[in-house]
Amino acid sequence: MKLNENFIRHQVGGETLIVPTGDADFHGLIQGNKTLSAIAGCLLQDTTEERIVDALCARFDGDREVIKADVAEAVNRLREIGAIDD
Repeated sequence: MKLNENFIRHQVGGETLIVPTGDADFHGLIQGNKTLSAIAGCLLQDTTEERIVDALCARFDGDREVIKADVAEAVNRLREIGAIDD
C-alpha cells in the first residue's frame, strides 16, 4: 500500500496535513500529530501495516498492540477517503 498520488503530505508548525489535489474525490484536509506524520512518511513508499508498526515501535515508546491498533485505525480512515492505494 502507498499514499495515493492525489494526496500530498505537508508539514506546518509541527503538524502534518494530508492534502488532496484537485483530482481527488475527497475534499478537505486531514490534520494530525507526529504519529500521523510517521505513518504518512511510511506511506510515501510501498509498505505494509506491519512495516509501519515496526517503524513506529522503533520511533516511539509504547505497547506494540496499542501502536498496531492505532496504525490500523489511521490506515482504515485514510482508505475510506481514498488516500491509500493498495
